[in-house]
Amino acid sequence: MPMLPTTLPDWLALLESRHAETHIDMGLDRVRAVKERMHLAFSCPVIMVAGTNGKGSTCAMLEAMLLQGGYRTGLYIKPHFLDFNERARINGEMASDEALVSAFDVVETARGDIDLTYFEFTTLAIAHLLSTSEIDVAILEVGLGGRLDAVNVIDADVSIVTSIDIDHKDYLGDTREEIGFEKAGIFRSGRPAICSDPQPPASLIKHAEDIGADLWLIGRDFNYQGDKQQWAYGGRSQRRNSLAYPALRGANQLLNASAALAALEALRMQLPVGAQEVRAGLAMVELPGRFQVLPGRPTTVLDVAHNPHAAATLAQNLSNMGYHRFTYAVFGIMQDKDIDAVIEHMAPYVDHWCVAALPSPRSADPDVLAEKLQAKKPAGVKPDEFSVQTFADPAAAFQDATSRAGQDDRIVVFGSFYTVAGVMAARKSSLH
Repeated sequence: MPMLPTTLPDWLALLESRHAETHIDMGLDRVRAVKERMHLAFSCPVIMVAGTNGKGSTCAMLEAMLLQGGYRTGLYIKPHFLDFNERARINGEMASDEALVSAFDVVETARGDIDLTYFEFTTLAIAHLLSTSEIDVAILEVGLGGRLDAVNVIDADVSIVTSIDIDHKDYLGDTREEIGFEKAGIFRSGRPAICSDPQPPASLIKHAEDIGADLWLIGRDFNYQGDKQQWAYGGRSQRRNSLAYPALRGANQLLNASAALAALEALRMQLPVGAQEVRAGLAMVELPGRFQVLPGRPTTVLDVAHNPHAAATLAQNLSNMGYHRFTYAVFGIMQDKDIDAVIEHMAPYVDHWCVAALPSPRSADPDVLAEKLQAKKPAGVKPDEFSVQTFADPAAAFQDATSRAGQDDRIVVFGSFYTVAGVMAARKSSLH
């Protein structure tokens, strides 16, 4: 048997070289077989979260509230921005390289001759790491869809679907009904199945009923109301009043927070969390790249919005921010996204476009994007009031935006995790 890598970077390089991303053999049989060989099982409650947008925020709020409640948490969240370790968190801390390497060794030994994709392999490794750590609760974010996602080989005690919108058409279908069915694949019979999308597809409701899941719908089983100062959650048998707004900014965060609170209500016998702990958790939650406003001037906003639903939310959040003279956008996106609809939502809020190529074969061509954006140029606008330029990568685009933006301007970085990660990395290296 060949020698296994001994460092995390070497392991990740090996996994990337084994499987080009293009071939995804849908189906969970391979992953399930390796899981059984590993005897992978959780001895604590598991909360699983799927959805087009809002998954990460919901996971982060659950982690923050449960940590405040004094519980030892395990979190699997993706993708990462700077370090792979961001994907695995134990008690709010990133997993160490050593812990991840030994988990990779376990998967490699168990898989034998079974092929696993990068995502399947790393999912099993992180699930193993969490299940063998001393935790009271595991929070698992689903990658793509739900039904056929590698995370779904684990049975959740509570499942959450946040929002259902069109994103990965090639894999999940191109209607909300098809996608709703895929997301509902994480529901389990007899267990709480929470959906915080205000307009849940009929396919999701039908699947929950067909398998006998305990379906919680927003507006029917739980809801929220709020004024400028505070908000309240109402569930089936639990009310939480005078809550502070979540530290995560943005229009959909109360939907996400309500889903998290519904999950805590469903688990209140196993994992009771008091009112003060809920308030503190919501006040302290952090999640990079989700309408993240950086300190300093010009105002800089990082947002991973990469589909129409997320772009509409980002546009709404930008319009709520107050006056800025000019807005510079650092924009890069994958070519398989609904680019026209994303641009449609964002164009009214952007004056100067810094368009970047992304480090992926799926990156949209900056010149093609520039042509689309040039077509959005408002009539009669002066040359210094509108521009579109292209760059080789997000770092160069960001450098250009920062060199031109004044104190009263703002810079918004969006379109893909790669766009935000490229800017984060550039800022990190310039700070050192």
